[in-house]
This record gives sequence, C-alpha cells and structure tokens, in this order.
Amino acid sequence: MTAPEPAPVAAPRRGDPTSRRPPRWIPRALFMAVVAVYLGAFGWYAIDTLQGLAVNVLIAFFLTLALDPIVVWCVRRGWNRRIAAATALGGSLVAIGVVLGLFGNLFVQQLVQLLESVPDIYADIQGLAAERFGVAIPDSDDLVRDILTRFGNDVASSAWLFGTSVIGGLFAVLTILLVTYYLLAAGPRFRAAVCRWLTPARQQEVLTLWEITQVKVSDFINTRIVLAALSSAFTFAFLLILGTPYALPLAVFVGVVSQFVPTIGTYLGGALPIVVALTSQGLPQALGVLAFVIAYQQLENLYFSPKVSAKALQMNPAVSFLAVLGFGALFGALGAFLALPVAATIQATANTYLQRHVLIESDMLRDPRRRPDGDGGRRRAEATDQTASDQPAPD
Repeated sequence: MTAPEPAPVAAPRRGDPTSRRPPRWIPRALFMAVVAVYLGAFGWYAIDTLQGLAVNVLIAFFLTLALDPIVVWCVRRGWNRRIAAATALGGSLVAIGVVLGLFGNLFVQQLVQLLESVPDIYADIQGLAAERFGVAIPDSDDLVRDILTRFGNDVASSAWLFGTSVIGGLFAVLTILLVTYYLLAAGPRFRAAVCRWLTPARQQEVLTLWEITQVKVSDFINTRIVLAALSSAFTFAFLLILGTPYALPLAVFVGVVSQFVPTIGTYLGGALPIVVALTSQGLPQALGVLAFVIAYQQLENLYFSPKVSAKALQMNPAVSFLAVLGFGALFGALGAFLALPVAATIQATANTYLQRHVLIESDMLRDPRRRPDGDGGRRRAEATDQTASDQPAPD
C-alpha cells in the first residue's frame, strides 16, 4: 500500500501577508523618498544662497515703484520710456551725488573727528560713572588689549571679510541699479507678460493690486524721505546754535533713524546727540538736546506728518514696530528698512479686498464720556438726584 502523495503547495500571491518577499512598490517608494529628500535639501540650500539676491530684487522693485511716477510723467510728455527710465534713475543718482558733494566733505571730517574723540568720550563716561554711581569701568587701553587677546584671530579674519564685503556691496548696488532700470524701462510690457499667464478676472485683480501698491508705496517712501530731510535740517540747525560738535553726522543719524524706525525712532536717534552733548559740553546742553528731541517729535506728529503724509498710508505704531522687528530678524538691516513699505503694501491690500462690517453698539468700543464740569458736574448730578428723591411721590 503506497502512501498518498502530498498536495501541491500553492505559490504565494502578490500582496499575500504570508509571503516573505517584500512588495514590489517598496523600492520605488524608497527611491522617491530619497529623491524628495535631495530636492528638499537642494531647495533649502538654494533659498539660503539666493536670499541676498532676493533682497536686492525686492529693493529694486520698491525703487521702481517710487520712481515710476516720474517715468510716467515724462512719457506723457512724449519721452521714450527707456530714456525716461534712465533719466529718472540717473537724476536720482545725480541728486544724491550733489548732496554728498555739498555736505560729504564736512560729514567725513566731522565723522573722523567723532571717531578720534571716542577715547575721550569713553574717559568722560568712565569718570562720570565712578563719581556719580561708584561704578568702576575698565580703562580703554585694558579693554582694547582684552578684546585683541580674545578676538585677535577673529579681527584678522574680519579684515579679509570686510574687503570681500565691500566688493559684494558694490556688486549688490550694481545689481539693484540694473534691475531697477530694466523694470522701469519695461513698465507696461512687464505687467503684460505677467498677466498673460492669468485669466481675465485674475488679470484685473492683479492690475488693481499693482496700482494700489504702487501708489501707496511711492507715497510712503517719498513721505519718509521728506520727513527725514526735515528732521535732519531742524536737528542740524539746533545743534549748530547749541554749539554741539559733529552736528552734521548726528543730524543725519537722527533724521534717518527717526523715520525708518517707528515709534521709538526719534528717541533712539536722539540718544546719540544727547550723549555727545553730555560728554563734550555738559549736563545743561544735554538736557537742551533732550528737550528739543521731545519738542520736535510733537511738532512732527501734530503738523509736519499730517501735512506731508496726507496721501500716504497711515499704520498703527504697534504694527509698524512689529514689522520692523520681524523683517529685521529675517533679513537684517535692509529688512528693517524695507519693513515699512512691505507693511504698507500688505495693509493696502487688506483694505482693498477684505470686507468691513458695521460696528455694534457697545461701551467696549469707545472711551467713557467725561462729565463736562468734572467733580462739580458730578456733585450737581448727585444733588439733583437727592432733590428728586426728597420730593413726595405723586398720588
């Protein structure tokens, strides 16, 4: 009697959980995962590498928005657009060169004198701290020696980095000027090239947004430049009258910082001339500079700013301050200077496309009304209430 033959074992099907062979999709999935990781790393590296170029292009874009009204004015009078773009950009550079030519020599001389007087200012601060507060500040020679001991190698490498930074800065300036010229010369052709990729409805939205952004940013930048010039001129005149040294560089510093650093810019910019006046002239002159800074801030807020920025976009001080901090953290000093135009663009877009509603009646939406006569009015109101309560009730 022969033993029965064993039944044939069926081959495992694809996708059968009892199969020991991996599914066929796993190698492909691993390959796609590796490709995705490499693409992500390359994208991150590209973003980090091209960050400087992106900032330069952004600066050129805002310069284009600021200079485009001049180009349009020339084109309406029969100028060729390329010639008008070159004239607007070249005229701006010539104006900056004239200002530097008129005040540059004096500015450089006073700046050099200010740098040479830094040890004396440091010694005055050291003596003032020891005399008034009993705080011992190390001598400047010891401080410099300690810095060189700790960071000597870094200082040597920083000199090389400074040279390369100068070359990089010149290259960045040329990049900004070239991109600005090409954008100004292209004008409507550049907007047409962008709109060709969009539907007609989207084209209208893009053109409306472009027009709003151009008007707001142009007005905003021009307003800041005018207010900075006024602040520098008034500060320079006051420091000359007071006899404070290095009046011109200090006035320019106050004008630029006060307009491009919101909320605290005036007081932050005014701190430097106050310190210089305190160390070089004395406490009365320093208090005079402090009084001028506060008084000019009120004059600017009440008169200059409403007159100059009647068409410019007004922003909440807290919003503008946070915008400067955020863009400064992301893009450095240039980001801090560009934060206000970017914030103005975002707010203009929000005001255009976001719907606003009628406010409800609530005491939380307004301040309480003050009684017209203060305590006297309150006493009269209480007396009236007491008289009404003393009267007999009607039958």
